[in-house]
Amino acid sequence: MALACLVASASAAFAADDEEDAPAKPATPNLYLDLRTSYATIPAGTLGLGFGTTSLSTALEALAVRRGVTLPNGLPAAKSIAVDLPLTVDVTDRVSLYGGVSGSTTDIGGGWSTFDVTSWNIGVQADLYRQDGGSIPTITLQSTLTQSVPNEQGMTNSFNNILEFDYALDEDETRGWLAGMQHTYTTIASPFASIRPNTILYAGGYYQWPSNWKFTGRLGVQSFGGAQLAGRTLAESFTQPILRLDLDRMDDNDNRLFGITAQIAWMPKPSYQLTLRTPLYAVRN
Repeated sequence: MALACLVASASAAFAADDEEDAPAKPATPNLYLDLRTSYATIPAGTLGLGFGTTSLSTALEALAVRRGVTLPNGLPAAKSIAVDLPLTVDVTDRVSLYGGVSGSTTDIGGGWSTFDVTSWNIGVQADLYRQDGGSIPTITLQSTLTQSVPNEQGMTNSFNNILEFDYALDEDETRGWLAGMQHTYTTIASPFASIRPNTILYAGGYYQWPSNWKFTGRLGVQSFGGAQLAGRTLAESFTQPILRLDLDRMDDNDNRLFGITAQIAWMPKPSYQLTLRTPLYAVRN
């Protein structure tokens, strides 16, 4: 609730600052289903961690606690397919609100499980400051709350926060540098299980061609504190590098039309994830 109040206040402040100089904006905000489909391979002894993989990690955490797959050697290697369906509203060009459900199917060695809805999420993304040709980079905060379903013993809650700094090198913001931090805090509804926070520090850059194809790269370090269940290690702690590459097709107003993301996270063995992003617009300005 406090975060929602903060965003509302920030939106009002931005509107007041820009009221005189800003051009007329469409009365109807962007409204779309930000469909994301991911395939991931996850090495033994860890969870589905990385950039923005809260729903995948939540599904595996709940699966591990409910089904008791924690053997003396920890979690087995897994493959997973996840679909995220957040309904997104771009309230302004600085603030977006979203919420929806995620489903997944997992193979931990005995075949693929039934595809089920495994979590729901709500979140907000807001530009706390815009560079707009100045010397101070754009500062963006994205916060997402994810809860596994059903609501029973072993249910998990994850709160994911991303703070990113974007320094554009030209007036059109088609190329620039990035730096940021992602922090994920997770709780489990079980007195015998615990998951320590996961933190990523990263830097990178982006370039957008005149054809509106945009490439973004991020390289960082991921540090995970580990997870325990009933006195046994559910997932080992580690501090390892992580790489994410994005290729997006934008329109002339910087609305995403299509995107593909490739991620490699060492945990310490490499985990691979490929995500297709195909937003379905009801309203696109």
